[in-house]
Amino acid sequence: MQNRSTQLLLNFGHAIDHMFLLIFATAVSSIAAEFGFEHWEDLMPYSVAAFFLFGIGSLPSGKLGDQWGRRPMMVVFFLGIGTASLWVSQTHTPLHMAMALALLGAFASIYHPVAIPMLVQGSARPGWTIGVNGLCGNLGVALAAVVTGFFVKYYGWRMAFLIPGVISIACGFAFARWATHEATAPSKKKSTPMQPSGLSMPTLLLVMTLASTSSSLLFNLSTNSNYELLADRLVGLTQDPAQIGLLLGLVYAAASLSQLWVGHMIDRVPLKHLYLRILAFQALVLIMATQVDGWWFYGVQFLFMAGVFGAIPFTDAMIVRFVDDTMRSRVTGMRLAVSFGASSIAVLLIGPIVKQSGFTTLLAVMAVSSLVTLAVISQLPASEHPA
Repeated sequence: MQNRSTQLLLNFGHAIDHMFLLIFATAVSSIAAEFGFEHWEDLMPYSVAAFFLFGIGSLPSGKLGDQWGRRPMMVVFFLGIGTASLWVSQTHTPLHMAMALALLGAFASIYHPVAIPMLVQGSARPGWTIGVNGLCGNLGVALAAVVTGFFVKYYGWRMAFLIPGVISIACGFAFARWATHEATAPSKKKSTPMQPSGLSMPTLLLVMTLASTSSSLLFNLSTNSNYELLADRLVGLTQDPAQIGLLLGLVYAAASLSQLWVGHMIDRVPLKHLYLRILAFQALVLIMATQVDGWWFYGVQFLFMAGVFGAIPFTDAMIVRFVDDTMRSRVTGMRLAVSFGASSIAVLLIGPIVKQSGFTTLLAVMAVSSLVTLAVISQLPASEHPA
């Protein structure tokens, strides 16, 4: 069990991880204008490398977490992502920004395969622990909207990267000083028997990876487009960047609470039944979102983000339940390398889809992603029970 300082910093790190990845998407209109782009959609592809490295970097990050140690890897995470953010704030060309964002994505890849296994070590209620951690991560998504919108309006987009970068570096020094010390690297510990899943490990890993890929695709499509999507649906009501950022931040903050309920239920009911219901809800409200605008859309946006966020804890819960701690970072890294790497294509697709077909088509693509995930999770054994 980690000490209180370690838990707080790990949860805050999840907020930082997601916040940094979405600052660009929130500030893209202002950055595009400064860099001479007529349409913000044309600048979005410059962030694809960040999301690709965020995914593929999970593989070496997970391996190092198990074999070198999770504590030193988290120090590298905080210092690295903070330094990369400072670099982004100083860029003046799209190419340089793409390079800086790529480095930021590489350091961001450390968090999930390293921090979550570290956080659940010895936890008596892993589902709840994952739910709280997921809530913190999604509050980081909310902060990206609120803080970036504020900085863009009053101080410019560069400060939206610079100030969080300094805070992250400070967290790195705090983690090095106060985080729980590891007696040995996880891979060198003695393994313990795990609850059987009814599936072979390769099959279980395949199901988790496919589900995580389609779920991550939906997460990237929604979080990277929500600011411009909300601005589009509120035309005639408000176009103030700070106000839109605040409205979107409220959606994220409220929708994130769904993870607490999901985390609570994961410790009590079979994963498959709970997951299928969340996915069906996702698809339904995304279809509803294609039919409304104005304040009606704002209400539906809260519902579909509650569904998107509520689905996040499941693959981590499966790893905790069926994979021994000595190799959790590596298994998580392998799963994330494929799912996050493949889902990075969502960032590339947003601009062309919106430019050619509009946001209604984008919402339809998101609904299809939910249905694909539902089909994959239906392959889990019905007999699976909570630990």
